[in-house]
Amino acid sequence: MTEEEHIRHAGPLTYRGRAIPQTTTDQRLLDQRGPTDWVHTDPWRVLRIQSEFVEGFGLLSELPSAVSVFGSARVTPDSDHYALGVTVGTRLARAGYATITGGGPGMMEAANKGAQEAGGMSVGLGIELPFEQTLNPYIDVGMTFRYFFVRKTMFVKYAQAFVVLPGGFGTLDELFEAVTLVQTNKVTRFPVVLVGREFWGGLYEWIESRLLENGLISPADTELLQLTDDPDEVVDIIRKSHLDIAQRNGEVPPGVG
Repeated sequence: MTEEEHIRHAGPLTYRGRAIPQTTTDQRLLDQRGPTDWVHTDPWRVLRIQSEFVEGFGLLSELPSAVSVFGSARVTPDSDHYALGVTVGTRLARAGYATITGGGPGMMEAANKGAQEAGGMSVGLGIELPFEQTLNPYIDVGMTFRYFFVRKTMFVKYAQAFVVLPGGFGTLDELFEAVTLVQTNKVTRFPVVLVGREFWGGLYEWIESRLLENGLISPADTELLQLTDDPDEVVDIIRKSHLDIAQRNGEVPPGVG
């Protein structure tokens, strides 16, 4: 047998010797018999990942200016935190922003509720979890993702600001990923607003007393996070940041806005 007979090319793939498959790609595609383990292989997952990006981009590409709002799923509707989330969603909607959340209950539901009831666009980007969690009922446009990293891309790509309400590990993950992207200039510098001084104040003090004092971040990095208790100030911070960026880019004359 010649050397060429010990090689098979399948598109960009090359097989040699014992690695050569016993069937061709077309045979495996058209033959419905046999095990279905192939749908759980890494190459097939790549196609699922690609499809999630395509669906997410298609769903969100025509959104108006939007703000991603993060917060705990465990907050109950009778809590002060929930009421704060509703107010934040309302203020964002009245200011002309779409509200993007993780689509779940708690603070996410609160922000979606406030946005929808105020006539704004309410978006929910859910995630497949081991326990059942459906999209909340206050969503105009929604999608449930298999992969966290695809979902996070959507939070970043289609938002002009991040608003962080009280939350747990998931909220902290989203907060620090957002700050890291801004700090490293992976995304255009835009505001990250922590809502609730009593809740977030200790974390901010820890960042200053541990990270800054030990030289682990730069003094300017602390300015990437802004704290407030006032939902109206949330909107003011976002608007001012966008105006400053526009003026630097020559899009708005100085003093207008």
